[in-house]
Amino acid sequence: MGESYPYKEYVAGLLAGVATVLIGHPFDTVKVKLQKHNTEAHGIKYRGGLHCTARILRTEGIRGLYRGAMSSFIGVAFESSLVFGIYSQMKQSLQVAMGSSQTGGPQLQIIVPSAAYGGAIISFVLCPSELLKCRMQVQGTDSLVPMSSRYSGPLDCALKTVKDEGVKGIFRGGFTTFLRESLGNAVFFSVYENVRYHMHSRLKSGSSDCTSLIDVGVGILSGGLGGIAFWSAVLPLDVAKTKIQTAADNNTSRNPFQILSSIYTRNGLKGWYTGLYPTIVRAFPANAAAIVTWELAIKLLGVKHD
Repeated sequence: MGESYPYKEYVAGLLAGVATVLIGHPFDTVKVKLQKHNTEAHGIKYRGGLHCTARILRTEGIRGLYRGAMSSFIGVAFESSLVFGIYSQMKQSLQVAMGSSQTGGPQLQIIVPSAAYGGAIISFVLCPSELLKCRMQVQGTDSLVPMSSRYSGPLDCALKTVKDEGVKGIFRGGFTTFLRESLGNAVFFSVYENVRYHMHSRLKSGSSDCTSLIDVGVGILSGGLGGIAFWSAVLPLDVAKTKIQTAADNNTSRNPFQILSSIYTRNGLKGWYTGLYPTIVRAFPANAAAIVTWELAIKLLGVKHD
């Protein structure tokens, strides 16, 4: 990063979040349904991501794929604004404190703590919005939840959750979200920064100019690969979070490691990676869109990104 424009970096991050939800929410709905239903002892079992998608489209239409999208738009846009803004500012602060060059190659001792710190902060925002999103997503036609107990929308879900579980209920799964976001963002930004740096180094070696088309291509690849790395690293934690947040019994364990242990006993290692296919399919385009949108936004807002 060059000269600091804090609020502009947060605005660019917000736009990146909107792009992420537009592209990625349908895939996320399929992932959540697989994680909820395919790890249950009873109930419907989907044969895979395509089977789940086909059932949603047949029984609920396109609208079913965007179930819970409103809370996701609010949560992810705000979360994306924070994570990109905090990461950028923390990275600059560490570079100054450590006397590192901002134009040198990626430095993991700066990237990892900056990204992990940003992830830790956003987990407190992301947890409530994801709880509402997940509870809305699992209410489809295949849900075992009685019609009388279903939510009419995110606000109804939030009010009923607080009524039944207290304010702390909307933060169910908070520790698991904290672990997922801290680790996942450290992995994401490490991969993104390294892929971006090395691709630009190779592409610029034969030319003094880097066209906008090349910038977009680099953004797509670096963001997409970063997204795949993120979810490959933390999908088991995400499975545990979904189970914790959508459990009907308020007394269900909220310890992600206990949840993963029970899933392993019932489903083996593959149970930890339930929803892997739609998650990976979603990860590339959604994160590529986020990075391209973020880089384009900071360029238009006049922020230098080395």
